Amino acid sequence: MRNNTLRLKPRRPPTDLEGAIGYTFKDHGLLLLALTHSSHLNESGETADSNERLEFLGDAVIELVVSDELYRRFPEEREGELTRLRARLVKEQSLAELARGIGLPDYIMLGRGEEAQGGRERDSLLADALEAVIGAVYLDGGFEAVVRCSHALLSGKWPESPDAPKVKDFKTRLQELTQQRYKARPEYAPAGMHGPDHAKVYVVAVRLPDGREFRAEGASKKKAEQRAADLALQTLEAEAAASPGPSAPES
Repeated sequence: MRNNTLRLKPRRPPTDLEGAIGYTFKDHGLLLLALTHSSHLNESGETADSNERLEFLGDAVIELVVSDELYRRFPEEREGELTRLRARLVKEQSLAELARGIGLPDYIMLGRGEEAQGGRERDSLLADALEAVIGAVYLDGGFEAVVRCSHALLSGKWPESPDAPKVKDFKTRLQELTQQRYKARPEYAPAGMHGPDHAKVYVVAVRLPDGREFRAEGASKKKAEQRAADLALQTLEAEAAASPGPSAPES
């Protein structure tokens, strides 16, 4: 097992983040690890791990916590409806909003290149970091600690009824947009992978009917596909917003 003790320091004291999440770590090395992005290690030459393994663990833990709460809140709902409600709470955008709400961007340790590219405000990076923090809480304090921490984070976010409006994921939205614009669907394809066996990072490319391609990475193929679809959506929606509407016919 690798040493989790890091010589690196975040921009703000991690103890400030403990107050925001309502949990005090016994092993502060775990908290530092959760805040360490791989780009920081790559540039600093540190031999410690990044937060990717903790992200993998935290992803599963937060899904379990949310599943348990929704199961108890809505005893009459079917599996499909509970799955939809859970997806709204743990989707990338929702987790990124929670991360911003506790000031997490100020604590993440990034490499200069990632910082320059706006990584500190990227939804995917913030969601991953929050999952890593959840994973660290689980290892440090156990499941009950994660439940308390997660409920504090999600306070005010729990649906009051199962009739909340449905939110479409990025792949669904992209397919609808390309069908409307090009009368064809986007295509997804693996574009490689990297990282050690215990923390593989998958690369997926989405190709639009007009030939443009967008690539993204994720801890799973599913996450990489969603992120690639999000990148494509942002481009198409920006183009639509910038283009003028149809001209009125001349009389």
